[in-house]
Amino acid sequence: MLKAVNSLGVIFFPAFDWAISATHPEREERLLYTQDQLIEEGVFDIEGITEFKPLVADRTAVERTHFCFPDVESVATRSHMISAGGAIRAADLVLTGKCDKSFALVRPPGHHAMKCVHGSRGFCNVNNEAIMIEHIRETYGPKRIAIVDTDCHHGDGTQDIYWNDPDVLFISLHQDGRTLYPGSGFPYELGGPGARGKTLNLPLPPGTSDEGVLYAIENFVLPVLEDFKPDLVINSAGQDNHFTDPITNMSVTAKGYARLNQLVNPDIAVLEGGYAIQGALPYVNLAIVLAMAGLDYSHVAEPDLSKPEFKKRLRQDSRIDGYVEQLCREMLKIYFHPPKDDTLDKSGGYYVRDKSIYYDTDGIQESQKEKLRDCGNCPGVKVIETSSTAVPRSLGIEIPINACPHCRDEGYRVFEDAQLKGGYRYVQLINRLDKDYQQVGF
Repeated sequence: MLKAVNSLGVIFFPAFDWAISATHPEREERLLYTQDQLIEEGVFDIEGITEFKPLVADRTAVERTHFCFPDVESVATRSHMISAGGAIRAADLVLTGKCDKSFALVRPPGHHAMKCVHGSRGFCNVNNEAIMIEHIRETYGPKRIAIVDTDCHHGDGTQDIYWNDPDVLFISLHQDGRTLYPGSGFPYELGGPGARGKTLNLPLPPGTSDEGVLYAIENFVLPVLEDFKPDLVINSAGQDNHFTDPITNMSVTAKGYARLNQLVNPDIAVLEGGYAIQGALPYVNLAIVLAMAGLDYSHVAEPDLSKPEFKKRLRQDSRIDGYVEQLCREMLKIYFHPPKDDTLDKSGGYYVRDKSIYYDTDGIQESQKEKLRDCGNCPGVKVIETSSTAVPRSLGIEIPINACPHCRDEGYRVFEDAQLKGGYRYVQLINRLDKDYQQVGF
């Protein structure tokens, strides 16, 4: 009888009653086929691999992570709360020592959900990994956390949330944003003034196969992780790099995904994208489960692997070899010696960023001004003024989890002034230091 080398908790939530539409790529079948595959292969008969039910994330779990306008209930359905709760359950299994590793096979996905949320973009409403990470830090104390996002689409939401956080390393390997949604994730995107070099992006050319992705893992991701020395490694495990995925242009196989997972060796994996519902996801997820459990995955092969039309796609162009090798060398230098950001504007003791964000799923356009207090003692209080075609002018204030007394006082001053002077439809406070989460509407 097989026994897992690493005890593994698998959390399953296919959200069988939720879909964007009956024919949309983000629909129930995404995980129903995987669920059948794992059961048919007898995965849960293996000693040490156990299925667990998800939790339901509560309002506070979302409010300590996001500014939701007008409120949490308006942007997240019950299925979103359970999907986020599945990620929280995955964290609890590992942090309490019940399992060595965990894999949250949940949907809807979340890595395109940014700090401010007005609706759905990139099929995402709330950020499952970020909600999980903030649960970890609030429940289990300070942690250095590394996120390795291997979804084919750039994890722009996760990047936005941790842009100014020096204790969270965000690495995204994705198809070049010049060729795919969301059009971001370039090497020069390196993080905010107090977290420069803690955001790292590797935009890979269309057609990159197992060879290129695994080269990047071994020659860039692993050296960075070794230097950063995280307490936890999280794999944002999107599977739309697969060679059969209908909305992307990469050439990764199920075994390639398993080897990737084996190399990164995450404590927790959380499912993101992946839309080859029958021909890829069941096999990729099976391979990842086996890899996380420390078991042999060499026998896993998707049905299309032997088809002539796909065999050609799996051979990576030699020009991609050279491109990936050069990119890894350059990004490794940048990580160890990040250049100063000369594009930053500063006003009244705050760094200022103006952003325009489009919610493609819901058709919402948002304008945003983000201000970060220039503080030498902590990451600095963050103030975001936002308005969109769905929500009038609103304000979010975040006091960081390790705020100094000056930033704590400044955060409350801005929060109180906004209520007294008016001009905002909603004002939300996230005080991570004192676990104080408030929202007022006018």
